[in-house]
Amino acid sequence: MILKNIQTHAGNNPWILLVICALLASCSKKEKKLPEIAVRDTTITIENSFTELFVDSVALNGFVKTTENDSIANQIQSFYNHRNYQFAWFFPDGLADFVPTFLGLQNDYIHYSGDSSLYNAQLVSRIDSLKILKKINPKDTAVLRTELLLTEQFFRYASKAYTGDHRINTQELNWFIPRKKINTEAFLDSLLKNKAQNLSAYEPVNRQYNLLKENLLNYYKIRKEETWDSLPAGKKKFKEGNRYAIIPEIKNRLFALGDLPEADSTDILDTTLTRAVRSFQARFGLKQDGQIGASFFRELNVPVQQRIQQILINMERIRWVPATPTTDYLLVNIPEYKLHVYQDGELAFNMNVVVGSEAHSTVIFSGTLNQIVFSPYWNVPPSILKNEILPGIKKNKNYLARHNMEWNGNAVRQKPGPKNSLGLVKFLFPNSYNIYLHDTPSKNLFGESSRAFSHGCIRLSEPKKLAEFLLRKDSVWTEEKITAAMNLGKEKYVRLRGKAEIPVFIGYFTVWVDQNGRLNFRKDIYGHDKKMAERLFSTTSEEIALED
Repeated sequence: MILKNIQTHAGNNPWILLVICALLASCSKKEKKLPEIAVRDTTITIENSFTELFVDSVALNGFVKTTENDSIANQIQSFYNHRNYQFAWFFPDGLADFVPTFLGLQNDYIHYSGDSSLYNAQLVSRIDSLKILKKINPKDTAVLRTELLLTEQFFRYASKAYTGDHRINTQELNWFIPRKKINTEAFLDSLLKNKAQNLSAYEPVNRQYNLLKENLLNYYKIRKEETWDSLPAGKKKFKEGNRYAIIPEIKNRLFALGDLPEADSTDILDTTLTRAVRSFQARFGLKQDGQIGASFFRELNVPVQQRIQQILINMERIRWVPATPTTDYLLVNIPEYKLHVYQDGELAFNMNVVVGSEAHSTVIFSGTLNQIVFSPYWNVPPSILKNEILPGIKKNKNYLARHNMEWNGNAVRQKPGPKNSLGLVKFLFPNSYNIYLHDTPSKNLFGESSRAFSHGCIRLSEPKKLAEFLLRKDSVWTEEKITAAMNLGKEKYVRLRGKAEIPVFIGYFTVWVDQNGRLNFRKDIYGHDKKMAERLFSTTSEEIALED
């Protein structure tokens, strides 16, 4: 289950907060603009500044011209203009205390992100050689260049750590949630002024990131201490109470993964192991029958290295989005096949959903739900009309009548009723992808553990419950009236206005930590993890990312 609380394990599922604020933004693709350069603040002088060290303007201009990234070059120039060229990383009596703090932040990012491109051995060597200085000469070439290199390095770090790895083109992944933005100049200035005392206010990601990082350390430990070969699944039927040679190894792995409460080297399949198997199945989205079968072995046999990469990929996704406000909202996690409904930021309930198939993948985006349509028509999309309806009409002239459909101009629509493909109600949040939430007459699919069957829209297992939630503050809409409207047989629109409108967020996370502190994994149903892995895990970066 995916919930909201990112402060503790006891509250609602923390990872969901990952997507909320950023999802409110527009999905439109905009031309990238370089940051503007601030006007130099000449009111700052040696007399009123916090340091008597000032950067030589000629040296600064020369350095900026050699900076390859134009955006970072502008940030460097603007940063020093704001402070009238005051030094940031040195005081008259030596290196500033914040330098090792910054290097620690950067090293932490490198270790857990897998991005070694930030490591600058030359800069580290420069800093080490200047640590011993007790009196700083601002005209010293080594000091001046180190000052400017540190500023450049900080902006490079902040660009990646706080907005995500820009090697990833999110729109290639059908992710149309704008990346999180942060004013890196203001961030650096604030950190320097407050001597890094306010780091929590500038966490690169929310609490879920740290929860995943804690679990990542456990996988590092497993990789270091264990040698896990693939276990043979075979066709054996495992029965509780019997003994099997493979059981000790299964117990060893489930204990290391946290599903088995205590270490146990016996070969008996007891009730404790059955409970551990169910725990494992729940965390991996499998049918929770306690059976040691093919699907269980398939997930258990995934190499530890692959799980580490899967965690790192989702940690990267979390970098793209900030935390959420404490409001009402709906959130769908596509790989989990779940809709989560939140009231005032707290989980109200959740339900199973069916999402788009691999060929018709559901887009990752956001919108505002502002309409409920009872007894809806289904306006057949052009693609379905072309590929399914028209061939059906050619084969059988009574095709439309048999499916309760009719021509509506040049389009085809299905009339309201229990056999309508949208069921008895749909929920609209205007978007350019023609995606919405709706009921369905095909209820049997909600019992499947994998539920990627739709043409892209999201089918709900309990649509009436959602309608009641959305209309709960309107005394006119009683449960009886909602039921009647759903079965009216005549399309009826209900507009949600003002505070009744509710944000809807469609996310894609294959790993998260739930409200019980359990690490969950799901299949990469659209191949987004695979595409990210190709960009994130080069040989060099992978070695650094996976250091113990």
